[in-house]
Amino acid sequence: MKILGIIPARGGSKGIPNKNIKLLNGKPLLQYTSEKALKSRLLDKVILSSDCDEILKVGKIVGIEVPFKRPQELATDESPTIDTIIHALEFFQNKKVFFDAVCLLQTTYPFRTEGFIDAAIEKFIKEKSDSLISVLKVPHEYNPHWVFEEDKEGGLKIATGEDTIISRRQDLPNSFFRDGAIYITKADVILKQKSLYGNSISFLESYIEKYVNLDTIADWKKAERVLKD
Repeated sequence: MKILGIIPARGGSKGIPNKNIKLLNGKPLLQYTSEKALKSRLLDKVILSSDCDEILKVGKIVGIEVPFKRPQELATDESPTIDTIIHALEFFQNKKVFFDAVCLLQTTYPFRTEGFIDAAIEKFIKEKSDSLISVLKVPHEYNPHWVFEEDKEGGLKIATGEDTIISRRQDLPNSFFRDGAIYITKADVILKQKSLYGNSISFLESYIEKYVNLDTIADWKKAERVLKD
């Protein structure tokens, strides 16, 4: 299976100014993702997609391939990530280069463990699903079977739609949330369905000790603490 690794890194970050090239413990943020991606045995190509000349320059310095500059209309706050991926696939298709799947690696999750990318790809190939995402377990107190929504009368109803709540923690099914470390999707699903998920989703659980998703300055400070531990 031929897999394209894409690291999206647009300019204009508001929550953390210049986030993608801001130094975290002396290294540009995107370098943390690029180092793990370039060590992968199963990614056939790793590219950077950005609209920002400075980010593209740093990307080249840290060793990521920069085949194009992302169009400005695909780099706004409202631009869906899926359109960025489609743009990359179509760029290569126009050059008669085709991929079976895409591995999306966001810079906002800098602390992937060694070998995690290849482990995810191996599971994706083995399970033959439309996609695979990395996840973390939802703490039991936030399990959707214990979460309530407001109903039309202003009262509460169980979010899952059940009539009675599961009383024992031990009886709760596992539930997960996307942690953002990795998304792998078949190219056909991306191009035909405009979806990162498709109809069948596999998952690989990440390590909670390494979980940081960088959107705010508070998240950045957490990342600095993780590096010190």
